[in-house]
Amino acid sequence: MTTPTDDPLPYSLSRRRVLAGLGAVGLASAGAGLGTSALFSDEEAFENNTLQAGTLDLKLDYKATYFGGPGRLADVRSMGYPDAEIVDDDEGRYLLGQAPSPADMQAWEDLVQGEEFDFCSPAADEFLVNGDGIPMFTLEDVKPGDSGEVTVSIHICDNPGYLRMIGDLTGNAENDQNEPELDAEGEDTDGIGELADAIEVCVWYDEDCDNVYEPTGTGQQNELEVALVSDVSGSMSGAPLSSLKTAANSFVGNLSSPDEAAAISFNSGASLDQELTTNYQLVQNAINNYSASGSTSIAAGINGGANELLNGTNATAGASKVMILLSDGNSNASAATAAADAAKNAGIRLFTIALGSANTSLLESLASSPDDAFVAPNPADLDTVYAEIAQIVLAGEQKIFEGSMAELFDSFLADGAILDGNRQEEGVQPYPGATTQCIGFEWELPVEVGNEVQSDSVAFDFGFEVEQSRHNDTPFNSTAPTANNSTTTS
Repeated sequence: MTTPTDDPLPYSLSRRRVLAGLGAVGLASAGAGLGTSALFSDEEAFENNTLQAGTLDLKLDYKATYFGGPGRLADVRSMGYPDAEIVDDDEGRYLLGQAPSPADMQAWEDLVQGEEFDFCSPAADEFLVNGDGIPMFTLEDVKPGDSGEVTVSIHICDNPGYLRMIGDLTGNAENDQNEPELDAEGEDTDGIGELADAIEVCVWYDEDCDNVYEPTGTGQQNELEVALVSDVSGSMSGAPLSSLKTAANSFVGNLSSPDEAAAISFNSGASLDQELTTNYQLVQNAINNYSASGSTSIAAGINGGANELLNGTNATAGASKVMILLSDGNSNASAATAAADAAKNAGIRLFTIALGSANTSLLESLASSPDDAFVAPNPADLDTVYAEIAQIVLAGEQKIFEGSMAELFDSFLADGAILDGNRQEEGVQPYPGATTQCIGFEWELPVEVGNEVQSDSVAFDFGFEVEQSRHNDTPFNSTAPTANNSTTTS
């Protein structure tokens, strides 16, 4: 970083003073005939100019779990995870409490998605793992059927930049060949183990930082049920209501069976205009019939949408429940907050859209996460906002890589993989400054591998790097560096 200085920049100011001097000469000559040249005096300067280089800082944290079979907590703690906790003892899922983050997984998810903690502040340095050579996994006695996962929270501080994932397979040892392995595979004399080829890996953009790959955006196993909850108070008259109809209709048009949608409008109260259905034309017809009048009760709208999603005639237990709430006004904050909390506690994912003069801070607080709160400064922006929500809800989280561990490191990450800072646009985009991205990494040793990997071990480095995006047409156009996060699985 260039340190700011109080000294003026010599070239700029010396050139400015020359010009000022020439101006003074001209004035003196012009006034000489009047005999008043001594009264002409002038000087201007732009002083104390400084230039300071910006900063680009990358900070990391993570939370890892291990599926090792029921009743293995003592074994996991003996592997170097004394603070490991049970996430689900029946399934044998354990939280590897190595990162100095909140022990509870949900608390960590809330932390990295929220705005209460500044990951880019100096105070965060004591909190974050931040690479520093700390392994995410050091596991012994891994058996066929075991799996593990880690969510890395990546924080790009200050300026925009390109983000690259890097890694290297540093060990793939045969170690010993015991009798069961020889029986399964025969003698193997190259000394290279089969574990890296056998382990299956999935890496993805974990948008909600929960370490679960959700290809449909909401993690649903069955259909998606969406309630479009729309403000139709008097202030929505004219362009706002017209733009709402266009954007909401476009959203509904992206749905496909068995996904269901419902239309709920609200002003001082709420109206169920179309119950959940796969007949999307009925939903669009209901939206097209909206007219604007009355005051605004956001609580009424949320309660109406939640009731339809949870108790409606066509509501399905186990379906993913999503509410998209739009308002351009203010409302009773305590009532709205209570209604939103009840809906979210019932499993509804709540997106909010603050239009125009809406109480943006209130609507942001009602959303399920900061990433689920949107702002549309003008009615014309609603098309873009609804399209972004459709991408999240319908397209879901994007997979970065799927294949064997050997393929991940030997091929995909051989020269590093540049990550996309905006999956909504064409091409690879840089990340904005002061942003957080979570990357999910899951590995599994399939049951059918059997004896062929006995005693084999793999070791790998895994990390990320950032490079400025401004004036950079060829990011990372250099020799790929070595990752600094060493990880071992054996």
